[in-house]
Amino acid sequence: MQQRLPTQPRRVLVLQGGGALGAYQAGVYQGLGEADFRPDWIAGTSIGAINAAIIAGNPAEARLSRLRQFWETASSSLPLHFGPLDPQTRGLVNEAAAAWIATAGVAGFFRPRIPPAIFYPSGAPQARSLYDTAPLRDTLAALVDFDRINAREIRLSLGAVNVRTGELVYFDNERHALGPEHVMASGALPPGFPPVEIDGQFYWDGGVVSNTPLQYVLDEDMDDDLLVFQVDLFSAHGPLPNTVLEAIEREKDIRYSSRTRRNTEAILQKHDAKMAVRALLDALPADLAEAEVARRVGALARENAVTVVQLVYRDKPYEGSSKDFEFSRQSMLEHWTSGHQDICRTMTRREHMVCDRKKGATTVIEVVEAVEIETVSPARD
Repeated sequence: MQQRLPTQPRRVLVLQGGGALGAYQAGVYQGLGEADFRPDWIAGTSIGAINAAIIAGNPAEARLSRLRQFWETASSSLPLHFGPLDPQTRGLVNEAAAAWIATAGVAGFFRPRIPPAIFYPSGAPQARSLYDTAPLRDTLAALVDFDRINAREIRLSLGAVNVRTGELVYFDNERHALGPEHVMASGALPPGFPPVEIDGQFYWDGGVVSNTPLQYVLDEDMDDDLLVFQVDLFSAHGPLPNTVLEAIEREKDIRYSSRTRRNTEAILQKHDAKMAVRALLDALPADLAEAEVARRVGALARENAVTVVQLVYRDKPYEGSSKDFEFSRQSMLEHWTSGHQDICRTMTRREHMVCDRKKGATTVIEVVEAVEIETVSPARD
């Protein structure tokens, strides 16, 4: 693992699932690199797992170029470039692009089954999904050095769901030797993508149970101070829908973001409870404070300092329910730019990102300001 000073918090990057919106996370990573923030640990689900594996599976100087290569490949099926359009026209363009992707697939990621799944007998592997993700395995083999991942220069944790038990599990390079199949399992969203077999068990996308691995990170490390950048791709806040299509989009946003809000609230509640117990123990007379039961309670009330910087992708007026599988080049560039702009603005508030162990503080900083989007190409190394 890479070295950090004892006085520094452990730096963690938490990446949510969200398909084509994952280019936003790549833009965030670009901005973090420009601010000289290098994660010690990355936890990802679905597209967040793919981005996480590319980052952890490359030397620092190559990570951005590998991310760029993945996203340029994924958007190569629709290399659209056009000037400003009114929201209604742009919405139609996006829906047409998403329809094309649903029909033709995404280069280096997934392709439609030919013949379709319904033509295979029940129980056949091909009958379990609409698409074949073999291209993703080839892409991961080309872009990710799994020997580097398993050398644990960066801790990597990938969320997936056991199809038979429904249990959320994390494949972690501190416990497992990770390969392409673990990344693919984390991104195997049904019924589009097939379950992935690992050691005789079958796994689906971790987002089926929890789209954000923040709780796993906090439960795993309750000793180190943590500075967590959590990058979410669905917003819990949004307007009242006016149409059925808007209702579908809003439902998806709420479904995939609600657990993030609940996890954050649970963190704060747990922290407040520990702090109350700690205050009570500090008020005990010396003889009671030295009792075995007091020492045991004190160990349970141990509290590290945690700062969570939460960045949330904000929908554009023209985006609809297909935004997570609209892989056009234009949208990829816009998502990347949004992430880069949001994190650059956030890092100007760096003085708030302090982990105060003395106070045992838990701080959540949510970036909510709107930004003007200027489409740019991902920065070159």
